[in-house]
Amino acid sequence: MAIVTLITDFGTRDGYVGEMKGVLLERCPDATLVDGTHDNEPGDIPGAAWVLGRVWKRFPEGTVHLVVVDPGVGGGRRAVALERDGRWFVGPDNGLITRASPGAPSAARSIHTESLGLAPASVTFHGRDLFAPAAAWLAGGNDPDRVGASLDTAGLVRLDLPAPERLGPAVRGHVWHVDRFGNLITDIPSAWVSPTALVEVGGEEVSGLRTHYGAAEDGELLALIGSGGTLEVSVRNGNAAERLSAGRGDWVNVRTHRD
Repeated sequence: MAIVTLITDFGTRDGYVGEMKGVLLERCPDATLVDGTHDNEPGDIPGAAWVLGRVWKRFPEGTVHLVVVDPGVGGGRRAVALERDGRWFVGPDNGLITRASPGAPSAARSIHTESLGLAPASVTFHGRDLFAPAAAWLAGGNDPDRVGASLDTAGLVRLDLPAPERLGPAVRGHVWHVDRFGNLITDIPSAWVSPTALVEVGGEEVSGLRTHYGAAEDGELLALIGSGGTLEVSVRNGNAAERLSAGRGDWVNVRTHRD
């Protein structure tokens, strides 16, 4: 069974997602289309990389992940199809895919309309005219060589984002994502955080980790390891981002004891 996931910043108001799905089903009628999200902030490449990083491993081998958050559409950036762990990733070469699935792809292709026998693409809608046809072709189990020329994976664009770091017994990381509940999801892996750690963000400090949201009182600030395996800061039945005036890129400090 062919599966194609879609992650975009198009929203659902204007019909752009519908146009892409129409192209996919016209070219691969048996495909199952799954919406990852279409609510990324416009042009937010790191935010979309976070979503893709959460989503792609949950799908079986053979899945095609179609990712279109493309502020450089119509410019000089390349259109690419990358294979990793038996799955294809189709989208712009702007660092989104390489951030979400670190490591060297087993194959990389530059997507060309000529290779796929397509009409010239609109300069403003490569999602419909270039990426969707390429994704449909791959989802149908067709020859990847028809997508376009092979690429040197060393030349793929990679996002230059800060990484968490160990500072002796302490850890310093960052808020990577704020979800719709206002939870501050960090880039600090669970293995770096002890259950008794002191977590500081937005000028407030949380002592120790809770095992789940319900372990705190209503309105209480808490820290825990979230479902993605990283440290999160939350407010029970509240919004941590608003309370702490914190957002993506803000520092998060973790210590094993009070100074």
